[in-house]
Amino acid sequence: METSIVGVGVGISDRFRSVVEEKATRIETLAPRAQRVDIKVTHRAYRNGRPGDETVELTVDGKGPVVRAEATDGDKFTALDLAVDKLCEQLRRAKDKRVDARNHPRGAKYEKGSGAIQGIDLQPASADVLRAVATGEIPIVTGNEEEEGYTPVVIRTKEFQPEWMSVEEAVDRMELVGHDFFLFIDVRSDHPSVVYRRKGWDYGVISLSTQAQPEELAS
Repeated sequence: METSIVGVGVGISDRFRSVVEEKATRIETLAPRAQRVDIKVTHRAYRNGRPGDETVELTVDGKGPVVRAEATDGDKFTALDLAVDKLCEQLRRAKDKRVDARNHPRGAKYEKGSGAIQGIDLQPASADVLRAVATGEIPIVTGNEEEEGYTPVVIRTKEFQPEWMSVEEAVDRMELVGHDFFLFIDVRSDHPSVVYRRKGWDYGVISLSTQAQPEELAS
């Protein structure tokens, strides 16, 4: 498996490279189909005298979905250990899920005739609730005018190209990237949907009623 290391605002020593090679062996054991792992080390300095942070981002690419993990610490070696542990945990969860699925088949099943989805705990909103939202009977709570536009929360935004896949494939992708949810377009209905993690191996699905453009038109 090839390894690539990039430093942003920080130098990459030979010792760090040797440690990365050792960690790569551990990753390759859990992901034998992986062909390449990219390591990005970013140094962030602060003007208020606070010690800088080192963020290590790992991206594993090969046959199958891309797997990512990152961690931040004052020491880049510690950040590397944390990121590798996180990545390996994601790989183990995905492997355990595949084994569990083979031994105990379960998951969402789509009935073409009725359009129903079985095997997941999904309760559609009632017609009364939908009507109340559409007519404005359900109030929308907003902040004071003085506070409008202000928030202490930093919101990171990302945009991705739409991907058509089944619910089962979306769950696998979510496990590999280590998130609690995954946004996709259901290949069976063309509806923008989100799968999310519940307890254990239980998952939920939320879908919009508006259909997305067919894949060949969206590309």
